[in-house]
Amino acid sequence: MTKVKTILVSQPEPKTENSPFHMLASKQKVKVDFRSFIHVEGVEAADVRKEKINPADHKAIIFTSKNAVDHFFRICEEMRVAVSNDLKYYCISEAIAYYLQKYVVYNKRKIYYGNGTIEDLIPMLKKNKGENFFLPSSDILKPEIPATLEKNKINYTRAILYRTVASDLSDLADVYYDILVFFSPEGIRSLYKNFPDFEQKNTRIAAFGTSTAKAVSEAGLNLDIPAPTPEAPSMTKAIEEYIKKVNK
Repeated sequence: MTKVKTILVSQPEPKTENSPFHMLASKQKVKVDFRSFIHVEGVEAADVRKEKINPADHKAIIFTSKNAVDHFFRICEEMRVAVSNDLKYYCISEAIAYYLQKYVVYNKRKIYYGNGTIEDLIPMLKKNKGENFFLPSSDILKPEIPATLEKNKINYTRAILYRTVASDLSDLADVYYDILVFFSPEGIRSLYKNFPDFEQKNTRIAAFGTSTAKAVSEAGLNLDIPAPTPEAPSMTKAIEEYIKKVNK
């Protein structure tokens, strides 16, 4: 196998200089570039109205991402819906809960959060079982979220307020990387939308998560660097171990 000299990560570049990928580049003496293969586009207020969805009809909301927070407040502004001070916020993680400070006075709102999974929120949601919770989301939503809500008989209305779409990667047409790193099936789909005739050849594919690995296989690609594994719990650790083997 050829040595690894260049890596393309299909995500935006981390803002901190001591991120795991920056540290990997420095330690293993390889070039790491970043490029988001997908991006988010907001759904128009008119399209939300067509679905007969009105955020004002709800007294409690479930947030599963920071994007959901941004687009909820965007759509309320576009629809000229006043966000009630009494609205209850249920966030899947503490980070999302604190992100609400961008839009509300945090200590003057009813904000609850879990530890990163929808299951964490269920006991809190069940205390308000009579509520019809508002669930803003992308067109792509982890299936365990609605499945868990329905299993626990939580009444909710899902509203698709933004969509995940493929980014334009045409400027990469003649650029070669030794490793392409993916974190979602959408990244793989973006690769083929931009380059329908893509051939893997000597390019190594790294993929994080079972759904991403499945997308790699379904695309007919070889998965060279899977993560997480017992030996490599992170993507950067898996890539580092691979580089150590081939760059001897």
